[in-house]
Amino acid sequence: MTETNNFFEAFNSLNVLIVGDVMIDRYLTGKVTRVSPEAPVPVVHLQDRENRLGGAANVALNIKALGATPYLCSVIGDDTAAKQFLRLLPKHELSTKGIIKSTERQTTVKTRVIASNQHLIRVDTEDSHDLSSEETKQYLDNIKSILDSTDIHVILFQDYNKGVLSLEVIRELILESLKRDIPTVVDPKHRNFLAYKHVSLFKPNLKEIRESAPFSIQPELGDLAKAARFLQEKLGNQYTMITLSELGIFIDDANKCSIIGTQARNIADVCGAGDTVISVAALGIALSLDIKEVAILANLAGGQVCEKVGVVPVDKKQLQEEYVRLITI
Repeated sequence: MTETNNFFEAFNSLNVLIVGDVMIDRYLTGKVTRVSPEAPVPVVHLQDRENRLGGAANVALNIKALGATPYLCSVIGDDTAAKQFLRLLPKHELSTKGIIKSTERQTTVKTRVIASNQHLIRVDTEDSHDLSSEETKQYLDNIKSILDSTDIHVILFQDYNKGVLSLEVIRELILESLKRDIPTVVDPKHRNFLAYKHVSLFKPNLKEIRESAPFSIQPELGDLAKAARFLQEKLGNQYTMITLSELGIFIDDANKCSIIGTQARNIADVCGAGDTVISVAALGIALSLDIKEVAILANLAGGQVCEKVGVVPVDKKQLQEEYVRLITI
């Protein structure tokens, strides 16, 4: 395997263009001491409110936490939530340069109610229609300007089906990546699942591939290999990585298929784990690491953030320590 310190250090020199849907992850945290007399639901005594960066913005936080430089590009509303989102970026030393405001949509906010470390309910405020023609042009022009002025090492598509990654945007950016010889990694959602043709790495989860493949898929090597072949035939992607929740990660590099199992963890919250997995995978692809090594790193990172409540970025130091322990066993 690659010398550990070499690639962890090499992360620091990478520039990652992140395109996709951003949002605010809002947490209302409190304490439950009784059940409501109005309905059989818990009454939460509110103790704290917190706004965090979510969606593709959480990917940017993970990329930054790993030492690389994120260039986050998205479209938000022109509303109160947009102002809150834009205030959060500089607090985390993230640029607002790639963010476009639109009067035609509202900023996505996911509000989670948490009590005693338990996720009780989520309330979403969002628009999910595709960008308008004017928004699309402005968005693509902004991204191409960054590509022209910056040495980008990998493009990461983070799709949440909120309309930023329309068919036109996906097609144009993949063409740009091929023209500029920049590797691409994708965390897809169902709406444009099979639109990501000729990308370097395609990373659905088990639920997403089950919804898109015309056959049943069990989380076992034979079925997953069949799913990977289906994707390769449809997309022409170089690598397939399928996340299997507590069962680990399946990988296929067109030569060999394998499942990387998870480590024992005290799971608190799975929110944001996919963001962390794709972030690590993107950096690994940018460095041309062996795909199995990429999967091992991504698996450890995804498991790590599941031990914490809420959407949080990976801890690079902890990841490196866990990786060293694993490969020296």
